[in-house]
Amino acid sequence: MESAGYTPVVFSSAEEFLQSGTLAAAGCMITDVRMPGMDGLELQRRVRLERPELAVIVISAHYDEATRQRALDQGAAGFLSKPFDAVELLGKIERALGEPSGD
Repeated sequence: MESAGYTPVVFSSAEEFLQSGTLAAAGCMITDVRMPGMDGLELQRRVRLERPELAVIVISAHYDEATRQRALDQGAAGFLSKPFDAVELLGKIERALGEPSGD
């Protein structure tokens, strides 16, 4: 991420992210579906209430079409199934942020 010019900020949980005050300054949020405590789709729903324009990318190691569709219906800019490579993730971020892609 850093080599592509992004400054990632990592949190151990959805709750930690929401309490951090980082939401207002975030340019893009990447969340896993399955996390301890609040899951990624609930985090996405809550973030949309405060920052509907925020680009959200959802990832999951437990792919199913219903989960992917729910994330996209809630406004996700992209959905990635694990494993994925850095180029694929960076492409999703660039498209979500409206930046020219290298692919």
